[in-house]
Amino acid sequence: MLNDLDSLTLEDARIRDGIKWASTPPGVIPAWVADMDFPVPDAVREAVIRRVETDLGYPTWVDDAHVPPLAEAFAERMADRYRWQLDPGHVWSFTDIAQALQVVLRLTTRPGDAVAMHVPAYDPFFGTLQAMGLRLLPIPIGPDGRFEMPDEPAPVVLLVNPQNPTGRSFTRAELAEVAEYAERHDALVISDEIHAELVYAPAVHIPFATILPTRTVTLTSASKAFNMGGLHCSVAHVGAAAVRDALAEEPPNIYGSPSVLGVDVTIAAWRHGDAWQREVLTILDRNRELIAKRLTPKVGYRVPEATYLAWLDFGITDAAAFVEREAQVRLNPGPIYGGADTHARLNFATSGPILEEMLSRITRAL
Repeated sequence: MLNDLDSLTLEDARIRDGIKWASTPPGVIPAWVADMDFPVPDAVREAVIRRVETDLGYPTWVDDAHVPPLAEAFAERMADRYRWQLDPGHVWSFTDIAQALQVVLRLTTRPGDAVAMHVPAYDPFFGTLQAMGLRLLPIPIGPDGRFEMPDEPAPVVLLVNPQNPTGRSFTRAELAEVAEYAERHDALVISDEIHAELVYAPAVHIPFATILPTRTVTLTSASKAFNMGGLHCSVAHVGAAAVRDALAEEPPNIYGSPSVLGVDVTIAAWRHGDAWQREVLTILDRNRELIAKRLTPKVGYRVPEATYLAWLDFGITDAAAFVEREAQVRLNPGPIYGGADTHARLNFATSGPILEEMLSRITRAL
């Protein structure tokens, strides 16, 4: 299977016609949208077929926001992966991370409140804070990947770990700094851990809820680690009792719920997708090192400890536009993440041949 995944050609990838290919001009290689070029695990495909061929009617959990089968599978996954023993009754289901974040912020903040967040940051989160009238309190991540917590208090810390776009997997000592800040300022920590299963040794993922359980809401999904973002299914483990109480007081169907397909494929991925994931991680691990070897040293690059995203400093203005125009490779521009326009984000979740072609084009253009 590994050879099949890693032999993907440009034509193979374009035939798959995901949004990043369909929305990119012919001749330009897309390395922007954060999904993989790889086909999903067999277990996921089989779960879809099984559901379609049997029953697309209302599930037994249709009016239960916890979705017990999903909550139980999540609890099993966390115990198996991280020795994190959690109560499935504290797990709520949502369609995606953005929805879950907005729900929690709606229940716990007021317009004008500050939200502390590492910067550069996942771009939709900036839009969420602005739309909800919240103020960003930045926690800048330096070129070496390090950060210092601010002196100013904030009632909420939005932690993205592993971090997008820098690829940091924060250490226990770094997470302890965040926990100390939250304790000192009586803050809630909303921890987006959607990239948790895409971490490379010797780095390890540490769920923040294992450090500060009663102040943490953990948001995650199988979508990034198993390449199925379009199926829209996520979970929130709500360790903070006040947030659980607020959710329990909401009308029962106000936020909707994931579809039966989303639930089925998530459970299938968590319970039967590990072999596929190990093979993909082998490719991604090779790719992150390949960038350091093949890309011109003119480009600043810190090898990520996690994710399939490379945060690149080209040292030239409007870097993403330059790379698309001169190298025919589409990246996401740094400013949308709160970074400089000399920076851009490259998605390396593709085969060796495609990544080699991208790096060759960029190096020639520079």
